[in-house]
Amino acid sequence: MDDRIGQARLLYERAVFSGDAGPLADADQELDAVEADLALARGRLVHTRFLLRRDEDPAAADEDPAELALFERAAALYRSLGDAGGEAQALFWVGCFHQVVRRDNDTAVPLFERSLHQAARAGDKATMSEALRHLGIEAHATGRLDLARQRLEESTRLRRDIGSLPGAAANMIGLAYIAAAQERHDDARALLDEASAIAEATGAPRIQQQATEARAALP
Repeated sequence: MDDRIGQARLLYERAVFSGDAGPLADADQELDAVEADLALARGRLVHTRFLLRRDEDPAAADEDPAELALFERAAALYRSLGDAGGEAQALFWVGCFHQVVRRDNDTAVPLFERSLHQAARAGDKATMSEALRHLGIEAHATGRLDLARQRLEESTRLRRDIGSLPGAAANMIGLAYIAAAQERHDDARALLDEASAIAEATGAPRIQQQATEARAALP
């Protein structure tokens, strides 16, 4: 990011000293890329604060109007820059806002599908795993358990591939709920045992707590 701001300054100086406005368009692109990255990063912080408030008191987890605006701004900037991978990330987060904060799967699912498609083209396994996870959540919520399992298992495989072990553990908790709904209770317990072990080994107490809550809900 510092390099891109520095490059924008050099382009500004070139335009000032040469009298040629041409470099300013390139400077704008450098700064648009910085702004897109910053908007996405800030939006993720806002979303995480929502999740932590919801953990403490679901009734107090109100929507922050800045979140959607940040993610949509990032998506628009990445699109204008022709950055398909960046847009895939931003589209995922727009979808996540609608699904998680507003509980609106009808709006979220097409965004996740677009994100997954663009992330696959860009070879972005991390974003693919996120989109698949949340498509799996929607499938679970609508009773399509086999599809939910397929999507979460693929998300888990991708998360293992990129070394996101706490993320894989979080998916295992979802897979345990699906297994329980399919009356595969031994599978559910085994998934929760593995999720707990990974969470403990990787310093993810929030995931451990979720695994404990899931285990308590098993028959």
